[in-house]
Formats: sequence, C-alpha cells, structure tokens
Amino acid sequence: MKIKNILPILLFLTSFSFYAQNEKTNEKLEKIKAYKVSFLTADLELTSAEAEKFWPIYNTYDDKQYKLRHEKMKTYLRKLNDDNINSISEKEAAILLSQIENTNRELYLLKKNYISSLQKILPAKKILKLKKSENDFNRKLLKQYRDKAGKN
Repeated sequence: MKIKNILPILLFLTSFSFYAQNEKTNEKLEKIKAYKVSFLTADLELTSAEAEKFWPIYNTYDDKQYKLRHEKMKTYLRKLNDDNINSISEKEAAILLSQIENTNRELYLLKKNYISSLQKILPAKKILKLKKSENDFNRKLLKQYRDKAGKN
C-alpha cells in the first residue's frame, strides 16, 4: 500500500483519537461507520448470501485493525512529539522503532488473514472492488471533512 494512500487516512483517523472520550466524537464515529456500511453495501453489490458471510469478517477485521492503529500507534505518536524525540536515548529510539515494526507486522498479518478469509466467500474482483470502494469512501469522507472545515 502506498504511503500517499495511508497518510491521509491515518491523519484523519488519529484526529478522532484525540477526542475519543467525548460522546459527540463517539456519535460521529458511529455515524461514519454506518455511512461506510451503507456506502460499501451499495458499491459492492453483495448478494444476500455474500453479505451474510462478509459483514462479520469485515467488522472483525475493521475493529482489530482500528485497535492496532489507534491504541498502539497513538502511544508511539505521543512518544514522537518534538520534545520527546529530541530527549530520548538511541536505545529508547531503537526500542520504539522495534515496537512500530511489530505493530506494522501485526497489521500485515491481520490483513493477510482477512484477505484469505474473504477469498473463501467472495470472488477476487469483488475483493479488489472492496479495496477501491474503501479508498473512494475515505476520499469522500476527507473531502466532506475539508469542506466542512473550510466553512467554519
């Protein structure tokens, strides 16, 4: 996956993590999740049999990758702010780098297992369409966010 595709998504999602305790943010995240389900359902044109098997796999994957990205990466990002990064030792930096690599490895294995599970229930073309649909959704969501931010 290209960094230019990942970076906007990470920036968008981490912006939500800073306010995770706020009920309004939780409501917004639920609305976004519902919007995403609606968007993907319409875009993928899943049969009822496919949808019945797809959504539990997708939701499990989505929850696990969210936790990995937001719980672990949030910890790393806190340690990487300008004040901390200049004051940590080389050994601490190496440990942090190793932790980031391990999380990236976990994300890779999670994605690999997810795709393997999807291949058992969906044709390859629909899996590729899912990837494209997720990217389209993220772009659309970021555009809405930017448009709304520009109006305020």
